Amino acid sequence: MLGRIIAAIWLSLAMVLGSIGTVQALTVAISLNAQSDLEASGVPGMAYGYVHEEPLDWFELGVKRKGIDDPVTSETPFIIGSVSKSFTALAIMQLVEAGKLDLEAPLETYLEGFAGKQAGQATIAQLLSHTSGYSMLQGNEAQADLTQDADALARRVRGLAEITPANRPGEVWAYSNANYQILGRVIEIVSGKPFDIYMTEEVLVPAGMADSYVFDGERRPEAATGHRPFFFGKIANDESLTGRGSGPQGGIVATAKDMATYLALMMNGEDDFLSAEGKAMMMRPASEASPNYGFGWFLDSEQGLVFHSGANPGFEALATMRPSDRRAVVVLTNAGSGMAFGQTTELRNRVTAHYLDLPYSGESTSWGMIAGFLILALLPVIYLASMIWAWRKRTDLRAKSGAFGLFSLWFPLLSTGAAAWALLSLVPSLFGAPLSAIRLFQPDVGLAMIASAVLGVVWAVFRLSLAYSRKQGR
Repeated sequence: MLGRIIAAIWLSLAMVLGSIGTVQALTVAISLNAQSDLEASGVPGMAYGYVHEEPLDWFELGVKRKGIDDPVTSETPFIIGSVSKSFTALAIMQLVEAGKLDLEAPLETYLEGFAGKQAGQATIAQLLSHTSGYSMLQGNEAQADLTQDADALARRVRGLAEITPANRPGEVWAYSNANYQILGRVIEIVSGKPFDIYMTEEVLVPAGMADSYVFDGERRPEAATGHRPFFFGKIANDESLTGRGSGPQGGIVATAKDMATYLALMMNGEDDFLSAEGKAMMMRPASEASPNYGFGWFLDSEQGLVFHSGANPGFEALATMRPSDRRAVVVLTNAGSGMAFGQTTELRNRVTAHYLDLPYSGESTSWGMIAGFLILALLPVIYLASMIWAWRKRTDLRAKSGAFGLFSLWFPLLSTGAAAWALLSLVPSLFGAPLSAIRLFQPDVGLAMIASAVLGVVWAVFRLSLAYSRKQGR
């Protein structure tokens, strides 16, 4: 039974931790579906942009913060999460074209803290394509670091220099935020500018992204508020849940209008903020070890798509391009998906599929995910009820004797101890995110995991204390 419970929890978590008149007609049609999906997912607000060759269009629904009548507009910035990696990759390519970086040079060439270490042998190209050797878990270890100090990125990268990557460079593809944290620091060292300053001056401004910026720890009234899942609803973020050290991996804050402009530039085949060849190179497979990822972009060769999703606590985004006909869609939401309820996946995918004429029939109901979530949510209640039952049956517990009696008394402590280890250590490790990150993105899941682990052991200890207290005086 324990094994089935843990398997169900893992399955659930793994599926948690994607002419003017014509455009206007499409907007009206999609807005009806989007409004329905918006309400079903519990997302307070969203914005999306559509690119077809040069014409751009964008649309907005909902509000910036739940419970407040402040509508989302085309100038409302959202944190775009890991879609930011494409911006960091673009900045690296700018420095390559300026002759300041070599894609095939080892990391230790630019960051002396990596000299003589395994991580220092990874090339810039391998960092860009997630083949440096760092694992997903290693990249997520600092996810809950919310410090807003100016040196947050430098400090985080110094810590990564002390970690031995899980694999040798170039051998395995493994998505890891560590790669882009390091690349952000490379940008700082090579350019001589702080990451946010470089990105603003050399990428955002040249791209015409006037309402977008790199997250700096400040709350801005024009920006959308993030909302995280909490059991069957969403709760608003009352503080900044993104640290400045996360800038290169997921700290760009952008509007739908600006993102549409950016995607159009990426597909225009012209030399502007980056050469046409440099942009094309970013959207090609990086190596044999990375057939489905270029530099900052995922690749779907079958459908000719270039895309990246993004998630920060309380925000989710999806940017998708089809360079062959210069069409693209970006969808920004100010809420994260729940593990089993209030998911935003269909909201983003339906809008994307509609504008790119992709087949899409919606998301199927995952009963395994629902079951896993309900198990997590109910286990603490079951343990509390079991403690009440044990108190009422304390006389029977004290009467247990012999080998079978000892086994029935002590086995629950062994099994709940194992379950606690699985919930607090094994499952996060397999999921590729420490418990601190799970609690940040999925506060309800994190709370349920901790409560289940702790109350299970407390219940087992409580039974034993009842069994061995006043055993002779019953």
